[in-house]
Amino acid sequence: MTSQDNEQVIRSVCRVCHGGCGVLVSVRDGKVVKVKGDPESPMSKGWMCIKGMSSTEIANHPDRLLKPLRRDGERGSGKWKSISWDEALNDISHLLDKFRQESGPESIALGQGTGRHHYMRVVRFANQLGTPNWYEPGLAQCFIPRITVSNLTYGGFVVGDYYGEVSPKCIVFWGHNPLVSGPDGEIIALVRRALAQGALGIAIDPRRSETAKRCKIWLPIRPGTDAALALAMINVIINENIYDKEFVEKWTTGFEELKVHVASYTPQWAEGITWVKSSDIIEAARTYALNKPAVLEWGMAIEQTPNSLQTVRAIAILRSLTGNIDIPGGDILGMNIIRGYPTLKEKLSEDALKKRLGAGQYKLLGGWRAFMPSAHIPALFNAMRSGEPYRVRALLIFGGNPLTTVANSREVYESLKKLDLLVVTDLFMTPTAAIADYILPAAFWTEVEQLIGYPLVAENMVMAQQKINQTGECRQDEWIMDELSKRMGLPGSNETLHDVMNYQLEPLGITYQELKERSFVHPAHEYRKYEKNGFRTPSRKVELYCRALERMGYDPLPTYKEPPESPLQTPELAKEFPYVLTTGSRRMEFFHSEHRQIPSLRKRRPDPQVELHPEIAALHGITQGDWVIVSSPRGSIRMKALVTTDIIPGVINIDHGWWFPEKTGPDYGVWESNANILTNNAPPYDPAFGSYQLRGLLCRIEKETV
Repeated sequence: MTSQDNEQVIRSVCRVCHGGCGVLVSVRDGKVVKVKGDPESPMSKGWMCIKGMSSTEIANHPDRLLKPLRRDGERGSGKWKSISWDEALNDISHLLDKFRQESGPESIALGQGTGRHHYMRVVRFANQLGTPNWYEPGLAQCFIPRITVSNLTYGGFVVGDYYGEVSPKCIVFWGHNPLVSGPDGEIIALVRRALAQGALGIAIDPRRSETAKRCKIWLPIRPGTDAALALAMINVIINENIYDKEFVEKWTTGFEELKVHVASYTPQWAEGITWVKSSDIIEAARTYALNKPAVLEWGMAIEQTPNSLQTVRAIAILRSLTGNIDIPGGDILGMNIIRGYPTLKEKLSEDALKKRLGAGQYKLLGGWRAFMPSAHIPALFNAMRSGEPYRVRALLIFGGNPLTTVANSREVYESLKKLDLLVVTDLFMTPTAAIADYILPAAFWTEVEQLIGYPLVAENMVMAQQKINQTGECRQDEWIMDELSKRMGLPGSNETLHDVMNYQLEPLGITYQELKERSFVHPAHEYRKYEKNGFRTPSRKVELYCRALERMGYDPLPTYKEPPESPLQTPELAKEFPYVLTTGSRRMEFFHSEHRQIPSLRKRRPDPQVELHPEIAALHGITQGDWVIVSSPRGSIRMKALVTTDIIPGVINIDHGWWFPEKTGPDYGVWESNANILTNNAPPYDPAFGSYQLRGLLCRIEKETV
């Protein structure tokens, strides 16, 4: 920390998204006045995205929620009364106690947004309350399948090695656009640098994304068919004998079974399914296998189908065949230098575990083998709506806006309206907060203290996020949960956030206070850790044939299933909705549904956009910048046309997370351009994770008529 002319400069970590960029924050008279990148950061090395650079605008925005609010009229009337924190916390804790006694703790649910500083505290608070029902929109649809499959296959999570002395020769970007999204500590600058240093890029995406434009090979895949492509690439690598024979023979199990299994999954077979030319599939497989070390970056697009488990498994196996696991410049296993967060899972009773919604059906989402056991979102919201199998009466949301970020927004709305208690903690008023009973003002990242291991789950380094200033009566989400815990006398309520952080840091021999002084700890990476004790799997090898999955009743070898709503599976529906819809493309200016009220960011991207190919635009008389209507079997939204050759004909891509803070509440335009009005939360679900179809759905498009 430095100080000059009443201005302090404090080193911290930006958390305007999932986070990871080291920052230098200037504060004057208790107000954040400047944020810039920290050149000494081991991850971002001085780089910051436009969102992080706009942190002063966000922190000091006049529309920030500054005091606790209680509804003072009909739900959604927009009438609120400012109350004290004591009054708010006493009211809420009293109601939660009442529901626990009358209906059981399972009648209370917790929800949150993705990748926040308070993520694990929400899990802990759920366990303290005794409820098995907490959710985050991405659990079955983003990241958790990749973590779980990595653990089952390699015995640990892997991330790209952009930090060592050896750079990747090849990077596969599979359903992932890290030059824009940069999630989980995967910093945009590091990927950009690796490509600039000559790494051969392979992008698998229906869009020629910002990342794809920097790649040698672009495979424009039909959304939802990724497993077919991965199986065909496995076929090529095995049949052409370009797999890493030494690694496969010594460190994998099930190769012969895999070889027989993929014999029919030829590039020619995959071409008819994926829309990718067989010659391009072969070229991509050869490029990846023959340019070592290689990194395989995977994104959430591969998880947003009812074949989530097997899609992720097929892609994970590619790393194993090529021997790119835990080698310099490859995909490295995490060092896990800090302890896991003490979530108090032992406080959740056996009876509560049995009542977790969806746990019996989806063992890798809510069962005992789950990485982070949680409720199945469609089942949870159905319980709010219908009372089946029991009624969920209360929902506390920390940093989430489910009316825009959970599939089938109209059902979400119906579900929330049925609750006896809805509490929302957030920075700004949102469409979800507008129908709450209590709104609690959240702290911005500059007002929060926390530690975090990066990249997420791998935890190869640890950084300190420092509380730099205080705005109004805004409070850190962890503080809110802890205060509720104290009032209710919940287990673990005497343990502070600092106690938890110091516990996590014990293996490093430092305290949180010492970490703040150092800013970060980044030990040298140890490669090929498996050579000492093998992989952390039952066989001590990479499980190409996964017997753990077999014992749970799932296919031990990856398979392909056509998406339930698609041109091939539902041809009659495709006559009315002839195009394939993909949703959720990320934009640099926004983080999911956040930041639409920030002038500098909104100016750069004022309107929600739909991308379509010129051939499709011409068919419907659509020109650049026209407002159009995009419809699916579930509803219609309006968006502005972006006509581009950077998307394959037959696929329509729409922005995610749109609402309009400038419009009148309580809706704030949430029904106009919200992608989740079109998405589907209905079965069939992935048998292991309960994932539903958000990609590869069917749609139509037409020019809006006045």
